[in-house]
Amino acid sequence: MTTTWRQLPAPAREIAVAAVDAVTAAQQRDGEAYDAAVTRLGAAERSGLVLGAVVRLLLEESHPDGLDGDDVRQVLEGCVRGAAQWRPDVDPHVLLVLLAGALGVYDPDGDESPPDPSALARHVPLLVADLLTSTGRPLAGYLSAAFAEIERAERQD
Repeated sequence: MTTTWRQLPAPAREIAVAAVDAVTAAQQRDGEAYDAAVTRLGAAERSGLVLGAVVRLLLEESHPDGLDGDDVRQVLEGCVRGAAQWRPDVDPHVLLVLLAGALGVYDPDGDESPPDPSALARHVPLLVADLLTSTGRPLAGYLSAAFAEIERAERQD
């Protein structure tokens, strides 16, 4: 299935394309393609908002009864274990921040060493790729839902 993002404004289109490229590279464990894609993703304004929404949607779908501490630990451990096989620079703290942020419970003021935006951009595709394995569905649908959710929220503001 080929997804086009022509209907999106240019900045959103860049996020979508970079996200798909980064997650695909993560799924294929292609370090060179991954580095190039996350560089583009990190430079795309609001990519964190979009991918945070994707992570939340994936968590909600894979845990329809809600998440508890054990579920979060399992997601974190699974992602770290899988990513560490080909990304020795994977940082569990950054992944935990991404999970907490997607769930709306992260307080950057309470974090002694909050990750910088480039670290977040380098790690979120790893988390998305890992979460996608449990759904068996392509990223495109989650991206579309995330964009629609953000657009709806912005219209209400």
